[in-house]
Amino acid sequence: MSKLPLCPLAFAIAASVATAATAASAPTSLTLYRSDDAALFSAADNGSVQAGYAVAREPRQLQLKAGLQDISLGGLPQYLDAEALALSVEGGAAKVVSQRLRLGQGQNAALGSLIGQPVDVLATSGQPLASGTLLRAGDGLLVQDASGRSSLIREFAAVRAQGSFQTGSSLELRVDASHAGTASAILSYPTGGLGWRAAYVGTLQPGNSCKLQFESRASIANRSGRDWSGVQLTLVAGEPQFAKPSAPRPMAAYAARAKVDSAELPEQSSLADYRTYALPAPVDLPDGSVSQVPLYATRTLDCERTALYENAGGWVPPQPMINRDYAAGGNSAIVSTLQLRAFDSLPTGYLRVLAADRQGTPQFIGEGRINDTPKGSDAHITLGTAFDLRGERERTAFNVDKAGRTLDEAFRITLTNAGDSARTITIREHPSRWRQWTLASSSLKPSQQTTDTLEFQVNVPAGGKATLDYAVHYQWTAEQQPQD
Repeated sequence: MSKLPLCPLAFAIAASVATAATAASAPTSLTLYRSDDAALFSAADNGSVQAGYAVAREPRQLQLKAGLQDISLGGLPQYLDAEALALSVEGGAAKVVSQRLRLGQGQNAALGSLIGQPVDVLATSGQPLASGTLLRAGDGLLVQDASGRSSLIREFAAVRAQGSFQTGSSLELRVDASHAGTASAILSYPTGGLGWRAAYVGTLQPGNSCKLQFESRASIANRSGRDWSGVQLTLVAGEPQFAKPSAPRPMAAYAARAKVDSAELPEQSSLADYRTYALPAPVDLPDGSVSQVPLYATRTLDCERTALYENAGGWVPPQPMINRDYAAGGNSAIVSTLQLRAFDSLPTGYLRVLAADRQGTPQFIGEGRINDTPKGSDAHITLGTAFDLRGERERTAFNVDKAGRTLDEAFRITLTNAGDSARTITIREHPSRWRQWTLASSSLKPSQQTTDTLEFQVNVPAGGKATLDYAVHYQWTAEQQPQD
């Protein structure tokens, strides 16, 4: 017998669940889908820890009698989709007549797993308050003794039962077996409280060129209410559509890491329109944990760093914007950006970027999100705002000729560099008064020009400043003439 002392008005117990089903020796397979919900990966207990989505296929051994009978499958996670549970019995040895899911959530989760089992309910003094079969475990305990009398106990210290207790939900099944004996079955179900996302770490290498040591791992969160031991894990990258509303919608210290053998890396494959990563060996996922496994071998990538001063965006108005005050000035912030080319399919995740300080210690310099990026495509992230660099934008000319249906506008952009080394700053402008425009003049030749973008590379000396002057000419047709 086992006993756990508890607080009055009971929170948990010592217990056991005698059941007609036992876990099979074959491993459980678990397919995890990507989740962006921060609560899954947080140390806090609040928030939507039921987020995420996974599909489990769990082997079970059923001890059956011939004919109609009730069995219970316990130890299930908390956030199950009750409408999608399915039990498949090998060889058609039994068929499921009906099923009922008992949710193991809240403070009575462990008590609920004892329903239908013999228990002793104890007072704070250790004396028994009632003994018999547990009928209910919510709003007090309802216990029926051997004579058929029932007792409702609202204040107690502990519950004692044979063996150890289970947590999580349980599935009660009525099955019709063709014969007695042991039958193998697969219990499959989707559940929340599990999810994964990619975790990338990039360390900028010393030198004048941009080189990035790139590490990629899969972060796997388990807040499902149960442990998963020795599971075969498959990760799905992409965004399947989930119709139900309940479906898924701290910087660490980094030490040197050992090389990862290719045999230890996930096997990548396709699944319809998505990518899958099958882990090569079984893994353990304790409840309330975030585990990490390698996704790709660490490698060094070419990259591109940019100090970017950008104004407006690529939006095009429904008619020419001739108001003088439209998009007049610009803020002074200059952001640091990083671009890299995907060496393979990069699932959505966060890239933490490090750079060595003067003592050679890697320090955090920014973090950004990498969206699903196919092989050969570019990934862009913003690292942060540059401390020593500033930019100011002012209009230097403006003229509208409504009769001639033209508008001329000019700007001066002044860049300052308070640092101790020269910098090249990218100025990105978006002529956004109208879609028909031409560059009338500029003090520097554009490095890039598209239908909605002008880019200039400006060299700014250490402790100095530089300016860019440019003018744009807009024109439109009579049909496009803006209303007064």
